[in-house]
Order: sequence, then C-alpha cells, then structure tokens
Amino acid sequence: MSFKAWLNLTIATVVIIVVANSSIYVVPVHQHAIVTQFGNIVNTQIEPGIQFKTPLIQEVTYIDNRLRDWDGEPSDLLTVDKENIEVNTWARWRVTDPRVFFEALRTETQGQSVLDGLVDASVKNVISAETLMETLRATKRRLKYTADELEKAEASKAIAINTGRDKIVGKILDETSKATKGLYGFEVEGLGIKRMNYVRAVIPKIYERMRSERIRIANRYESEGREQEGEILGQMTKDLESIESEGYAQAAIIRGEADAQVLITYANAYNKDPEFYSFSRSLELYPKTLGNNSRLVLDGKTNEFLKYMRASED
Repeated sequence: MSFKAWLNLTIATVVIIVVANSSIYVVPVHQHAIVTQFGNIVNTQIEPGIQFKTPLIQEVTYIDNRLRDWDGEPSDLLTVDKENIEVNTWARWRVTDPRVFFEALRTETQGQSVLDGLVDASVKNVISAETLMETLRATKRRLKYTADELEKAEASKAIAINTGRDKIVGKILDETSKATKGLYGFEVEGLGIKRMNYVRAVIPKIYERMRSERIRIANRYESEGREQEGEILGQMTKDLESIESEGYAQAAIIRGEADAQVLITYANAYNKDPEFYSFSRSLELYPKTLGNNSRLVLDGKTNEFLKYMRASED
C-alpha cells in the first residue's frame, strides 16, 4: 500500500470514529437526556441506555432526575395575632418532565431560584392567616411549666389549637405544588419548617418581657413568704403566751394547794398540842430574829415573844 493510500485510510478511519462518537450517547439511570438541534428540542430520552443522534449538529443536555434538596433563606412575616416571626423552611423536589423543565428553566440553579420565590410566597400566604401558636403546636396536649404561675398565665390565654402545625405545613406544600404544576416540569415531594423564631429586632423585647414576668412571680413568692412568716411568728407568739399563762395558772394552783396543805398541817399540829406548837414556832423564830447583827428592844417581863426564855431562866 502506498503512503497516500495509507494516509487516506487513516483519515477516513479517524473521521468515522469521530462521527460515530458524536452520534452515540449514553443515558445514565439517574438522568434524563434532552437532544437539541440549533437550540430546539428534537428528542427527549428518559429511559437509560445507548442512544443515537445526528452527529455534529445535535447536542445532548443531561438533567438529573433524582430527589434534590432545597434549603431556603429565613422569611420574615407577621401572623394574624400580630407576632413578627422568622420562618426557615426546607423542601425536596424532583424533575418529572425534563422537556418542560428544559424549556422553562434549563438548569438546576434556575429551579432552585424559582422554588425560592414559590415557597416563600406560600409560607407567607398560609402562616400569615394563622396564629403563632397554631404554627408552633400540632396538638392540644397540656404543656409542662416550671412554675404554677406560668401555667396559670398560659391557661388564662385560652389558647385553642384548631389547625396545628402539621396541617399548616400540608397547606404550604399543596399551595407550592399547585403553583409549580405543569409550568416548570418538576414537583415538590416534601416540605417542612426547619426553624421558627422571633425576628432579631423583637428578641430583646421578648427576653425583657420574660424577665419581667419571672421577676413578678419571684416578687409574689417573696410577698407570700413574708405573709406566711408573719402568720407563723404571730401564731408562735400566741402559743407562747398561752403556754406561759397556763404555766402561771398551774403554778398558782400548786402554790395554793401547798399553802393550804401547810395550813392544814399547822392547824392539825396546833389542835393536837397548842402549847407545844407555840413553843416550836417560837424556837423557829428565835434564830431568825436574834442573829449576830440583830437588836431588839423588848420588855423582858411581859413580852410574849420572850416568855420561853424567861421560863428557862426560872
């Protein structure tokens, strides 16, 4: 074979390989393929496998058909009971019609941008028509509080949960799905509220209100404690006075009974022997009266107090 023939064969082989390579494409399991010619869609392949296209003039764009994550930015809104809150949501979406998706959005980034607006609008439309407690709680179960005062304060508000958070999330999902149906070639298959909080400008006021509430409860407890302290001290003083009064009364009774017994004893002794009684009583009085430092000026001959002394002299 001459060099020219060999060169022509090589060129033809390269051309065939290039043409064959540009005319064959593979559709993976997790992707769809859009075949375009001069910017217009000529074919859509959703089944995986080897496919063919016109070489050089047709191009293939792959679109992922797996479930995708969407994580939105916090959205500020006002509830029906005038609470200014911040809501952060998440969603899961999937391309279901690659042709419509390509014509409307073309890329995943555009799909995420569309979801940003649709979910944000749905969240504001639904939650703005509900109270804060409806969006926070799913059931009417009784909440536990650290203080009875807080529980009573919450009960006084008479909060009723008629819709609940789960149904509200369902409404947001339904509204978002209706807004995307048939327009963008994808469907939202899941949605939820990741976090809810008051907006940053309101949080300091909320903390101040909570602090004031707890200070008020603490002051009430302190006042009740002082009142109970006064009642206890008053009762204690009353009981003490009662005990002392009863003690004095019992002591007076005992002393009276003792004095009566003494008088009875003296009377019995006197009745048995008056002369001896008088003598013994005088002997008891002499040591007490006639001490070392005592001086008495008495008539020694006629005074009854000294009659037993005179008798001893006789």
